[in-house]
Amino acid sequence: MKWMKFALPIGVLIVGYVGMKGIEASASDSVITEEVDTRPTVTIEALAPEDVRVQLTSYGEITPLETTNLAAQVSGEVQQWNPKFVSGGLVRRGETLFEIEADAYEAALLMAEANLASAEAQLIQEQAQADVAAREAKTMPNARVTDLYLRKPQVMSAKAALKSAQAQLKIAKRDFENCKVKAPYDALVVSRGISTGDYVTQGTPVAVINNIEYAEVTFPVAGFDRVFLADNTIGSEIAIEVDDIQGATVKGTIHRDTGVIDNNTRMSYFVARIEDPYAINSSKPIIKFGSYSTIAFEGKTLSDVYRVPQELITNRLLWTLDDEDRLTSQKVTVVREENGDFLIQGDFNANKVVMSLPEYPQNGMPVKVIETTTDLVTASAN
Repeated sequence: MKWMKFALPIGVLIVGYVGMKGIEASASDSVITEEVDTRPTVTIEALAPEDVRVQLTSYGEITPLETTNLAAQVSGEVQQWNPKFVSGGLVRRGETLFEIEADAYEAALLMAEANLASAEAQLIQEQAQADVAAREAKTMPNARVTDLYLRKPQVMSAKAALKSAQAQLKIAKRDFENCKVKAPYDALVVSRGISTGDYVTQGTPVAVINNIEYAEVTFPVAGFDRVFLADNTIGSEIAIEVDDIQGATVKGTIHRDTGVIDNNTRMSYFVARIEDPYAINSSKPIIKFGSYSTIAFEGKTLSDVYRVPQELITNRLLWTLDDEDRLTSQKVTVVREENGDFLIQGDFNANKVVMSLPEYPQNGMPVKVIETTTDLVTASAN
């Protein structure tokens, strides 16, 4: 009976082991082996080449076309001045700004007119006497006929006196007209330094005015943008957005290139002009001198370039797929960066450009293409 004590536990173990193996064997027969797809997923897009007109931007301060230190051209007492001839006033071309007492200059004009009339009369008289002498000379021997007898010196002197009188009259007229000091152009009065009763002398500055027929903006163009300037940049139209005018854009024209590259910044400078900045001849927004502005204008047209997001380009490489949906990196040329995109050129598979890369892409890596966001969501759910 002692052997039964040892045989029974051993038999139970043997039976249990055999049963377990039987269960494993029957279970392995029912298992269906499924292959797991471990390829990383990507999305692709087909790109088409396009012609892109480069948009250039810059900045600059609005300044007057010219500033004049206005001075009186004759001396005298200020009799009156235009009510608009004050700081901030706007005056038209040819409008009288102030007047100087003109009595003395009017008298000088009358005297010059009288002298001219006298010189004309003297010339008429001398020419008449010369005509008489010429007729008499026809009956006289040639030896007795001289220039003095023919009164040629007297006629020449009378002609010179007439020219002198004409010049004096011209000066007298100018001085009389200059008693009224007029605006040389449509102007903004910056400052005025005279009042009624003040005595001004010729050449003394009396006011500062700015030309408002045109304004100018000097703006820089960086060296990397110069290659994108169009051939017809000078004379082309630009859009100017003024900081002081919310939401308003005015038109201007690129007038000239200053012809100098800054030694420190390596920038070149252009000058644009804006017509009628203070809107005295139109209803457009007023642009004040000293305002800061942002400038936009068109450059060259880039032909057959592809637009891709910047994050797709690393070390000037673009990832595409080959015919077997394997990753391939291809060298491209970045022509320009614009609005967060790269404009590129190169020989690559434009029909299968990878838009979302695996974490560690490698050449030849097989990937699974998901065409749309909907497909990606469906695949994730499965």
